[in-house]
Amino acid sequence: MKTIRLATPFLGSLAAALVFASFLGSFGMAAGAPEHVMENLNAAKWGPAPPFLPAGAQLAVLAGDPTKAVPYTVRVKFPANYDIPAHSHPGDEHVAVVSGELFMGMGTRLDRKTGLGLAVGGFALMPANVNHFAYTKGETTIVLYGQGPVDFKYVNPSDDPRTKAVR
Repeated sequence: MKTIRLATPFLGSLAAALVFASFLGSFGMAAGAPEHVMENLNAAKWGPAPPFLPAGAQLAVLAGDPTKAVPYTVRVKFPANYDIPAHSHPGDEHVAVVSGELFMGMGTRLDRKTGLGLAVGGFALMPANVNHFAYTKGETTIVLYGQGPVDFKYVNPSDDPRTKAVR
């Protein structure tokens, strides 16, 4: 009978790998295995954007729940000549442009002279509690992601669409 000897470091590494794999497997089961999300743009289920955005924008949730303290990813579609006055958010906002061009800038008021145009593939990270603004010239779609819950704090309260009277 032939005996095969395995080096002790190999056995230790194998044992560690098996324990780690077992831990990951049980963690995934305990936390609930995440679902895969794979969706082309034409499959988006658009609806009106939340009332903290000016009327006219549309939103499609891709993953997570932007109203809860969890990671989220959404698509937002803005019409041409759309303005989002100066505001901030309680969490970081990550923006990737997927169609059109989004103009963004920092400051306490929307300023079309200082906004930087982000074309398709453009990216912005707007840190938590930092005032910024955005606008479009043509129809524009972005992917927005971060940690919820999402909220807007407008620099000028009269810019907040939630406080404007319905006509």
